Amino acid sequence: MHYLWMFLIGIVVGAIARLIMPGSQNIGLLMTGVLGVAGSFVGGFIGRLVSGSADGSLLHPAGLLMSVVGAVLLLFIWGKLNS
Repeated sequence: MHYLWMFLIGIVVGAIARLIMPGSQNIGLLMTGVLGVAGSFVGGFIGRLVSGSADGSLLHPAGLLMSVVGAVLLLFIWGKLNS
């Protein structure tokens, strides 16, 4: 059940990143979800680099905002590699 929620949140994060990033991205719903999940990992990693450890808790202050930032960064890299 945890993976289902992770993927649903990934779809939302990926969709927000696709709205922010200009241009046409030719990726479907599945890849949008994968983009969002991967963006969450990248955003969490960036957040941990900036603010340090979150004292062992599962939730980090980076949250949804850093997930979107990570997804936009991955979408930018994806666009550069495919052009």
